[in-house]
Amino acid sequence: QISWTPLLVLGYLFYLLLGATVFQLLEKQAETHFRDQFQLEKLKFLQNYTCLDRQALEQFVQVLMEAWEKGVNPEGNSTNPSNWDFSNSFFFAGTVVTTIGYGNLSPSTVAGQIFCVFYALFGVPLNLAFLNQLGKALNAHLLTLERWVQKPGRAQVQLAIFLTTGTLLFLVFPPLVFSYVEGWSYGEGFYFTFITLSTIGFGDYVVGTNPNKHYIPMYRSLTAIWIVFGLAWLALVFNVGADLMERYLQLKWHKSDLSLAEGATTKLEDEPEQPRIQIPS
Repeated sequence: QISWTPLLVLGYLFYLLLGATVFQLLEKQAETHFRDQFQLEKLKFLQNYTCLDRQALEQFVQVLMEAWEKGVNPEGNSTNPSNWDFSNSFFFAGTVVTTIGYGNLSPSTVAGQIFCVFYALFGVPLNLAFLNQLGKALNAHLLTLERWVQKPGRAQVQLAIFLTTGTLLFLVFPPLVFSYVEGWSYGEGFYFTFITLSTIGFGDYVVGTNPNKHYIPMYRSLTAIWIVFGLAWLALVFNVGADLMERYLQLKWHKSDLSLAEGATTKLEDEPEQPRIQIPS
């Protein structure tokens, strides 16, 4: 029996090529527009402030970039809340062990960087073990639903209940909260929710970073707890999807192999028997 693995590899590579093509078509023109607009704004700034030259402006832009990379928001003033208070530090620790890694905040001291390495070294396996146990609890809940729903098609019913409940708790309602607190649109909140729970974590949208807003002290800590449970649910959904896709590919490939084998057998049966030639010894 021929392995279906090459088909999966080709499909995976095709999916990556498709994504690269679509993203390039959607984003490259917008990037060019924003780059040209930014260069135009710099020229206008130099024209309005003739005491500055281009080199001084570029140095100031570099200072802004370095501040942003160190987690300092250039907006506002020195009264902005610290990025390393307990609530924010708790949120950052959660992004480390869950491997989300937004990229908007990172340790700047050597001691902090070394501690972050060893913290992740032990924290990532611990987080995986915790999510595994949480996933088992969700599976047990699914078994309870299966016993409760004693009717034909109960497997489809329990799966629908599981997906609907999780979608509402982790993908539909949270964007409403983030839209209200952060001032985002619902689409931006939904985008942040999925990118976070899938551990992609681009860092273009992060909760609790607007210096013009006053957040409750436990806002980011509560968000970190929501992320942990959302990770377990979405990981289980991804595992179910991967299992279904793998079974589908195996079934298709197996049917293809059976069809080829049956066709070969039919061809042999349909061929007339050839006369045998006796060769005298």
